[in-house]
Amino acid sequence: MNPATERDHRCGFVTVAGRPNVGKSTLVNRILGRKLSITSNRPQTTRHRILGIATSGTSQIVFVDTPGIHRGRARALNRYMNRVASRALIGADLVVMVVEASGWTPDDDHILERIGAEAAPVVLALNKIDRIKRRETLLPMLAETARRYEFAAMVPVCARTGENLDRLRSVVEMHMPIAPPVFPEEQLTDRSDAFLVAEIVREKLIRRLGQELPHRLTVETERFVEQERRTLINVLVWVERKQHKAMVIGKDGGRLRDAGIAARRDIGRMLGHPVHLEIWVKVREGWSGDERALRGLGFAE
Repeated sequence: MNPATERDHRCGFVTVAGRPNVGKSTLVNRILGRKLSITSNRPQTTRHRILGIATSGTSQIVFVDTPGIHRGRARALNRYMNRVASRALIGADLVVMVVEASGWTPDDDHILERIGAEAAPVVLALNKIDRIKRRETLLPMLAETARRYEFAAMVPVCARTGENLDRLRSVVEMHMPIAPPVFPEEQLTDRSDAFLVAEIVREKLIRRLGQELPHRLTVETERFVEQERRTLINVLVWVERKQHKAMVIGKDGGRLRDAGIAARRDIGRMLGHPVHLEIWVKVREGWSGDERALRGLGFAE
């Protein structure tokens, strides 16, 4: 980096926050141009803090994708996700708060209160505008939202289609401090391939399961061995009850087989070569309510 470029280069951390299922991970993936965080129509799909690093000639923006902040604290897993999301706000250079364009909710008030307790400026991303048939109705929504908080900017977007995300990224970059890059230019995330493999398998399963069970399963990569022409991978799917195991496997093994085929395709695309993937389902009763079990399964802060 030459001295002139270094004087103008911007770099900073941007925490993407909001309630569950508002499109935070989809937004980050679309801006990065690569899928790092898994997505589904189930709330609380994102469970961990994941860095997505967007590097250009003029900036390096480190997006911090977080679990949705929610009021549920009954289980240790819920408390873990809330802690991860709240701590990601500390020290951020900017917060992007994602809200659905369909309307403000009491949960959004709860999240804004947490975000406002930190010193970072807040940009509002009004997401899912593709679901609004009459775009002129966005203006009253933006006016009402502006009265709630002194946002640094408000940008209507559609994370699913990418509409107006260039504008959002420009706004974000403008609020980054003048600083050299923190990560190498080629680095895209702080997470290992083994972690991303487990997340891909979990995504394929929860997209094939009912409303409750996705919250009762987790996935860890037990074996990840890179060979000359392929990678050998074993993953464990942990559930809390024997009947959950049967549901994950499906009739004649069909659900697990279909999920494995889809996961193998995405993992091979991510790694750039064929993979041999084996998936095993095991029971660990009450893991989602046990702090010690969570740490053993990789839920570390």
